[in-house]
Amino acid sequence: MTITALDSTTALIVIDLQAGTLGGPTAHPAEEIVERAAELLAAFREHELLVVLANVNGTPAGRTEYGAGAREFPAAFSALVPGLDQQPTDVTVTRATWSAFAGTDLDAVLTERGITQIVLAGIATSLGVESTARDAYDRGYTVTLAVDAITDRSADAHTTSVVGVFPALGQCGTVAEVIALLA
Repeated sequence: MTITALDSTTALIVIDLQAGTLGGPTAHPAEEIVERAAELLAAFREHELLVVLANVNGTPAGRTEYGAGAREFPAAFSALVPGLDQQPTDVTVTRATWSAFAGTDLDAVLTERGITQIVLAGIATSLGVESTARDAYDRGYTVTLAVDAITDRSADAHTTSVVGVFPALGQCGTVAEVIALLA
């Protein structure tokens, strides 16, 4: 489904475009994802819409196949990439979970500002992006996914989320489509 509309109270949330998550292999070139996210960021800032930059600095305490217990990542891992051109007006959300909502004040920030719709971009499609989309949908936000500004470490995981999950959570489209609707 293509994007049909953007509310006047739409926010952009960019997930985990940071040194550590872009340091490994990705299904799509990381530089292209950052460039497209930067296009969205510039457009949202130009229209004076809320920009949220979410990064991750650790993991929750549960046991997984990757290990047990909470872990903290080095500060260099969590550093947002310069291509995002972080601005003083941007809201930054740092977490140790997959969803940008879990354990943060993101919902309160969005509610306080009257936000009704979010546009998502970032990495990893099947983890941070999908978890944030699911949380946003469950909280009643209209969800839009800029599918050419997201990627995953696995092409199969990316495709499963984009084709099998995202249409049930919101509308999917390109960066160009999102920017055209801002005008």
